[in-house]
Amino acid sequence: MTSLLPKNLSEKSIAAAPRVTVAAIAIEHLCFSYPDRQQVLDNLSLQINPGERVGIIGHNGCGKTTLFMTLCGALTPTSGAVRLMDKPVVANGFNPQIGLLFQNPNDQLFSASVREDIRFGPANMDLPHHQVNERVEAAIHMTGLQSLADRPPHHLSGGEKQMVAIAGLLAMQPQIVLYDEPTASLDIRSRRRLITFMQGLEQTMVIASHDLEFLLEVCDRTLVMYQGKIVADGHPREIMSNDRLMETYDLEKPHSLIPHTINHHK
Repeated sequence: MTSLLPKNLSEKSIAAAPRVTVAAIAIEHLCFSYPDRQQVLDNLSLQINPGERVGIIGHNGCGKTTLFMTLCGALTPTSGAVRLMDKPVVANGFNPQIGLLFQNPNDQLFSASVREDIRFGPANMDLPHHQVNERVEAAIHMTGLQSLADRPPHHLSGGEKQMVAIAGLLAMQPQIVLYDEPTASLDIRSRRRLITFMQGLEQTMVIASHDLEFLLEVCDRTLVMYQGKIVADGHPREIMSNDRLMETYDLEKPHSLIPHTINHHK
């Protein structure tokens, strides 16, 4: 039989070649339109690898939340394809590979106690009872909610509610977590705690936020969205320190990246 391999590439070298990593998120030519608004997502293609922490920035209405809802299967694309860990997204179905943290934690919390709220997700995944309990207790420990586990969620502070919502997602053990404006309702102390917590997570993260300083600390990659397209993709500091890029897409440069030449201590 005639070999189809190039002469300079033996079968042994192929066997020794590194295995190709499956993308955590693979988007190809994704389009979405609402009845009263066309091309909210406009032929968008994107790949995010496992373990990446990707921040998405852009003005309101650029398509960030619509993208998240499409990735979760809550919205059906007009055209194009989305795969999560090499599995197609099931529109209007359950996609266990991915979890979404809403901008307002009150939209995710509804049970009588913190523990019951965290239990809700894994309890509806056809898991054995003991495994549900293990996941709940592990999520409570990971998020530091031991002292709040039996309290009603609606009695908690904004930062505490945010951690309960995150714990509920972690208990479901998704490989990918989407965060929609996670610092929007947090005070300074809660925001710092969230930054420290997210820096220690290993899941693939995609974070849509106007809090650019937060993204600088948490993310290793930043995308700029504009009119349903990805118009820039790179390291957070390179993207956000680019004056021309930020001005072109109506974004404000983070304060920490602005040179300070005035000595305020004289």
